[in-house]
Amino acid sequence: MVKSVDRAKARAHRHLRVRSKISGTAACPRLNVFRSAKHIYAQVIDDTTGTTLCAASSMTKGFGENGGNVEGAKKVGGMIADMCREKGIEEVVFDRGGYVYHGRVAALAEGAREGGLKF
Repeated sequence: MVKSVDRAKARAHRHLRVRSKISGTAACPRLNVFRSAKHIYAQVIDDTTGTTLCAASSMTKGFGENGGNVEGAKKVGGMIADMCREKGIEEVVFDRGGYVYHGRVAALAEGAREGGLKF
């Protein structure tokens, strides 16, 4: 009998492994990424207090583009960088969320770096 792999369960396990090694503080919060088939989401989180400092996604009003492609992910990265700059956040720890650093996840990171975030 061939066992099928539960992809969501495997991603959750990878995310736990990544999260055991990184944590966001008030001085250097965590930039978390979640991607679905149609959209991509980014949050900047302070893990010491458990609060979300700012969030951006392809679902926001006036986004206009498709969030399920690389260009949309890069735009979301720029949006989160702008929000962080307004709050005085310059440096973050990148949490890829159990996803491979490739495609939309890498594009979001690149857009955030171009927007002025350091990680």
